[in-house]
Amino acid sequence: MKLSEYIINDIKPLNRNSKISDLQLLFNELTYSHIPVENDDHVFLGCFSQTDAHCFETDKTLSQYGYAIEDFFVRNKTLWLDVLEAFARNSTNIMPVLDENNKYLGYYELNDIISLFGESPFFTAPGGIVVIEKGVNDYSLSEISQIVESNNGKVLGAFVSRMKNDVIQITVKIGNVGLSSIIQTFRRYSYNVVSEHEEDSYTESLKERSDYLNKYLNI
Repeated sequence: MKLSEYIINDIKPLNRNSKISDLQLLFNELTYSHIPVENDDHVFLGCFSQTDAHCFETDKTLSQYGYAIEDFFVRNKTLWLDVLEAFARNSTNIMPVLDENNKYLGYYELNDIISLFGESPFFTAPGGIVVIEKGVNDYSLSEISQIVESNNGKVLGAFVSRMKNDVIQITVKIGNVGLSSIIQTFRRYSYNVVSEHEEDSYTESLKERSDYLNKYLNI
């Protein structure tokens, strides 16, 4: 299904000369964080946030608070991952959609875009998750793929889940094989495996050695 099929157009942008009271009324009726605004020529100007709207004087017009307009939108041909990023970057649950001529077409709703992510093979295909860490200048996605594939696995998806103090954390979804040999290979290539796995023979071996050492010390 094309992403453009998720465009909703039941909310028309308010005119810049509308009253703040009109904006507040819309927010009271809807659950959206922002409402789009246009000028007299029906050109999209941006969005007012719910937080700001309830701080404004009701008898004034939107244009009198033009400084509070937030300028964010996506195109009708924008890829869904970029759309999802735009939602996160602007802390909104509604995303205006414009065509190549800057005509307002409608909006995307956050839950609809998130549902597309949930339908991807990363979530739906059977497989296991491995979370690994390495220095930000030392890791390589091609190396990660090579490690998985050399153990007869298939990478179903991977993303950077954390980056802190020059250490990058990568979450990898792997299908088609058990994880034990892959985990061991990651360690041989100096990746720190931070996720826990029942089939991790290395971890089990460390536990057995630790238990043996504790028994020895207690003799």
